[in-house]
Amino acid sequence: MIFRILTLIFFLFAVESETLAQRAPIVVYLAGDSTMAQKTFDKRPETGWGEYLQNQFDPTKIRIENHAQNGRSTKSFIDEGLWAAIVAKLKTGDYVFIEFGHNDEKTEDPKRYAAARTDYRNNLIKFIKDVRGRQAFPVLLTPVARRRFNDKGEVVDTHGEYPAVVREVAAEYKVPLIDMQRQSEALLRRLGVEDSKKLHLFLRKGENPNYPDGIEDNTHFAPFGAEQMARLAADGIR
Repeated sequence: MIFRILTLIFFLFAVESETLAQRAPIVVYLAGDSTMAQKTFDKRPETGWGEYLQNQFDPTKIRIENHAQNGRSTKSFIDEGLWAAIVAKLKTGDYVFIEFGHNDEKTEDPKRYAAARTDYRNNLIKFIKDVRGRQAFPVLLTPVARRRFNDKGEVVDTHGEYPAVVREVAAEYKVPLIDMQRQSEALLRRLGVEDSKKLHLFLRKGENPNYPDGIEDNTHFAPFGAEQMARLAADGIR
């Protein structure tokens, strides 16, 4: 009788554990640079678009874990062990959203520079293989556009070959692609030269104690811009 009771308890515990496992949310890890990263108080109101991505999902089903860091490239993200920390946590069925490029482009900085057609491409392939090796799913994102217009009011690309390499690697390795560059460029065009400033970190002198001299930053986002980029990412997922 005691054996039967213990067997029943074990069976019920196993069923409950399996049910809880089934209910556990899918984790989406974010790997990227400052355009995506969680900001510290001294940087506010600068906001990474990854901070708003959770708002696009039911947290009981999808949990966003933001590992993006300011100033990182594919190279420095690997060299500093930030990538390995994500891979170590991956479980079957998790996702990793990968968006780099802004800092890979910096030829003057050997700690971060990764040439588009060689190191950058190879690092993206490494990311894909590492994630798949853990039975998880990689998703590639082209880098978001900087706010830059020419004298005619046309959006000017600043990323060179990097977005094209992301698209090519995604196609070659059959990885889902969210084309943040093209989507964010389209948003810049819709808003135009002046209204697009509200996406980015534009502050007058004395307006914010974190930026006493003011700031005009065409790369990083204000909260409104971060929210818009998160919505573009969610649209890309759909």
